[in-house]
Amino acid sequence: MRVLAIGAHPDDIELQCAGSLAMYAKQGHEVFMAVSTNGDKGNFDVEPSELARVREAEFRASCAIIGATPIWLGYEDEMLINDLPARLRFVDAIRSVNPDLVITHGPNDYHPDHRYTHELVWDAVTLAGVGNVKTEHPATDRQVTVYFMDNLGGIAFQPTEFVDITETIALKQEALAQHASQTRIFRDLLDVDLHDVVETVGKFRGYQAGCKYAEGFTKVEAWYRGLSRRLLPVGSGESRFIYKTTQNGIESI
Repeated sequence: MRVLAIGAHPDDIELQCAGSLAMYAKQGHEVFMAVSTNGDKGNFDVEPSELARVREAEFRASCAIIGATPIWLGYEDEMLINDLPARLRFVDAIRSVNPDLVITHGPNDYHPDHRYTHELVWDAVTLAGVGNVKTEHPATDRQVTVYFMDNLGGIAFQPTEFVDITETIALKQEALAQHASQTRIFRDLLDVDLHDVVETVGKFRGYQAGCKYAEGFTKVEAWYRGLSRRLLPVGSGESRFIYKTTQNGIESI
């Protein structure tokens, strides 16, 4: 498969779904990581132009660890909006991959760049398959399924599917470690250890899914988005059981 994750900032994908992306890469699928903004406002003590350069380098180093192809969209941090030029840019980014599935932010995450990335991806996925919408790349030739990744800290997010990332949690932490500019600023300004966030949320989702570490996702249920097969990766110890949430709790399927 061809898997595309689109995050708002250079460390969002690593925080929320890098374990699953590393699983895809290990299993031989093609993985692409796209970032909407350049992250140039992410530190108070580094000039934006320099910080954008640093954060792009951090992102590319992270992609190399995961085994993903980077896509750098480069919009100004904190200033992303859902207008027509941006929508067509996202259409072309999706078309450049021609993915089987796209993973992105959900609609209720805390940051406006996250929410606008969600809107742009959701609007662009449909247009990406419309041939008469002209961009640099041709229209997608397949049904593109959309998954929302967890909110930061798992807040106000109810997964419907889980991925056991026990065998890739170390790779996820290593990828996050490439974003030294952000792990430092979260520690200095907020007294937050992002590596501990990954550990804690990974264990919490793992408790829900019946494994040591997991990542949670919600599959978009909308017209022309349904499939009869699972697209999220299955770990080596999961050949018999895949978990989903229902109104009655966690069930295997």
